[in-house]
Amino acid sequence: MPEEGRPSTGEHAKRLASTRLRQAILRGEMAPAQRLVENELAEQFGVTRASIRAALIDLEAQGLVERIRNRGSRVRPVTVDEAVALTECRMALEGLCAAKAAVAAGDEQLGVLTDLGTAMTKAVADGEPLTYADLDHDLHARIREFSGQATAVELLERLDARLVRHRFRLALRPGRPQRSLNEHLALIEAIRARDPQAAETAVRAHLAGVIDALRD
Repeated sequence: MPEEGRPSTGEHAKRLASTRLRQAILRGEMAPAQRLVENELAEQFGVTRASIRAALIDLEAQGLVERIRNRGSRVRPVTVDEAVALTECRMALEGLCAAKAAVAAGDEQLGVLTDLGTAMTKAVADGEPLTYADLDHDLHARIREFSGQATAVELLERLDARLVRHRFRLALRPGRPQRSLNEHLALIEAIRARDPQAAETAVRAHLAGVIDALRD
């Protein structure tokens, strides 16, 4: 039996399989609608089929995988309409986190946001959209962290997992990083000014722009 407080070997293998498969989907290594064959995945990740099967169930609950009757599992595609609906949900939760961060963030944390804004400006100037996309994600993650709103953060992480492909597609669209940069800088400035209403307004305006870009 496993020691008290420590996962069993089977649980560890399931977590390992779930983590690796999730990362592969989020990084774009597996395409939307791609079949997920248990034998192949077990060999690829060095775990048992049972671990892969359990991982697929977990990822189905997260909205990353779908199981089709008599055909097995595949990477779940996310339509533009669904991406818009998910972003509308993000708008409410991100607005809450931005407002909370404007009140709760300390001076050192505000410095982190300022540094991210500087790095994002440089990425745009250097024409590095994927670097900008990573910094964009990091900025939102930091604001959520600094908000102290654990429930909102947990919900947003679930939404992010389903939106990641659309996020990278938008980042590669010509002119998109330049347009979103000013929105992010306005958000950072509102939080630095410790103005929760302005911070919420700024993040909502940014995500409204994301929705317009998704629909374009």
